Amino acid sequence: MITTEQREKLRGWFAGRLPEDLFEELAELTVDREEITVIGRIPAPRLTEDASDAEREAAVQGRIQEFRERTRETRIEVAREAEHRFRRKVSWGVECGGERALFTHVAAPVMTRLRQPERQVLDTLIAGGVARSRSDALAWCVRLVQQHTDDWLAELRASLEHVQRVRAQGPDTQPQDAATDRSTDTPADDD
Repeated sequence: MITTEQREKLRGWFAGRLPEDLFEELAELTVDREEITVIGRIPAPRLTEDASDAEREAAVQGRIQEFRERTRETRIEVAREAEHRFRRKVSWGVECGGERALFTHVAAPVMTRLRQPERQVLDTLIAGGVARSRSDALAWCVRLVQQHTDDWLAELRASLEHVQRVRAQGPDTQPQDAATDRSTDTPADDD
């Protein structure tokens, strides 16, 4: 779990490090133990007012693809620096014309043990064509819970941040910045 202060430092680093003309704005930055996802807003394509929905959708998809290809090298350079500094993979996405697109991002495996009634839920989702495998069914369940409990999850995250702050005040703890910003770790000079 990352604290609000650590998240703000990450957002600040990316806001300062990203080239001025990469995004209209840094729309969202999310982080967990494995990954930092950076989502920026890019300008929507200009179309005539009488453009059809199909034309608008195709234009937005084209703009997203153009942005992805044109900025690949820049994004790779920033990601390498961030991955070294923060010890997490960096993934990218954009918002354009009301659409959100994520580029290649981490799909971290999660192991779990389920009893028969829980496995039957997953198997029912597979049989109903909702998922192709138990893994897909479990991911579907997590997304469903996420959609319906955002407020509860936000309150739980805030409580966890409070617990982390209290723990950090205890003896034998390292400074908070050391957990997220390892770029300052340099070997001692022997000279």
